[in-house]
Amino acid sequence: MLAAAVALAAGVSVAACSSSTTTGAKGSPNDATALQNEYESVVKSVLPSVVQIATKTSTGSGVVFDSKGDIVTNAHVVGKDKTVDLRPATGDTVLTGDVIGTFPPDDLAVVRVTKDASMLKPAKFANSDDAQIGEIVLTMGNPLGLTDSVAQGIVSATGRTVSEPTGAVIPDTIQTSAAINPGNSGGALVDMQDQVIGIPTLSARLPDEGGSAPGIGFAIPSNTVKDIASQLIATGKVTNSGRASLQITADTVADTSGNPAGVGVTAVAPGGSADNAGIRPGDVITDLDGTSTPSLAALEAVLASLKPGDKVPVTVRRAAGAASTVHATLGTLTS
Repeated sequence: MLAAAVALAAGVSVAACSSSTTTGAKGSPNDATALQNEYESVVKSVLPSVVQIATKTSTGSGVVFDSKGDIVTNAHVVGKDKTVDLRPATGDTVLTGDVIGTFPPDDLAVVRVTKDASMLKPAKFANSDDAQIGEIVLTMGNPLGLTDSVAQGIVSATGRTVSEPTGAVIPDTIQTSAAINPGNSGGALVDMQDQVIGIPTLSARLPDEGGSAPGIGFAIPSNTVKDIASQLIATGKVTNSGRASLQITADTVADTSGNPAGVGVTAVAPGGSADNAGIRPGDVITDLDGTSTPSLAALEAVLASLKPGDKVPVTVRRAAGAASTVHATLGTLTS
């Protein structure tokens, strides 16, 4: 499980974040008290909607999505488990949840509690398009097994595309400085209006040291969460992710020196984007839309920046060694 958060900007004035009216001068004790009260109010309102999730091998967090007992979390939190244990915030009761669907490309999953679902309080989900750089946010979850933990930070950036160790490439994430540590993946990134604006998913890694980079983490935006979770709840799968796809099965291939040399196509969906463009199993994709694709991760990163319906050039190397360029109209990534 992963963690995260980031702050590129420093302090935010009390006047910018407090909706309470105070009579004191800016920076006065009245301002500090009002801000503290606002923090406490947000925690009191949202924390009961955050649960701890325990699988066979690890723990993470989840957020109550609706009144039917559906809980949204990260796909990497539930892994391949079909059932998980859940512990509601500030409680000792352990509930059983069934994993009703996962969508690893967006690192999202839904777990359903059928017995004692009335114990769960649904969260309110914001319009993540309204997230502003510098906006005060809180993370809520169960980092390192420390249940019901809260950390404070700001929105550091929006629209980040990030790659997870699982290989998933997630576009449009919210970068935050609020702490995300192992165990609060799948928890809540919350604004000061008592609403979830994202689901924390991972932290940045130090390139040479391998550890987490302090203050740099990423959350899946709530609009994506609402869309994907609703589809998983309805059918157990995702049929319209809004993300572009060549509709192939593929792996990274290496050259004679062992270096990544392209994306080898192993299967093509009949009637899909690649099939219609004339791409066949055995072809190696080396460039998409003018960007080199030496690996599957590189290909997915390019696709994350495109939309279904875009028509793009694809450079492929055939089995005989000749290279050619075809044009593909991108399809939609599905389950």
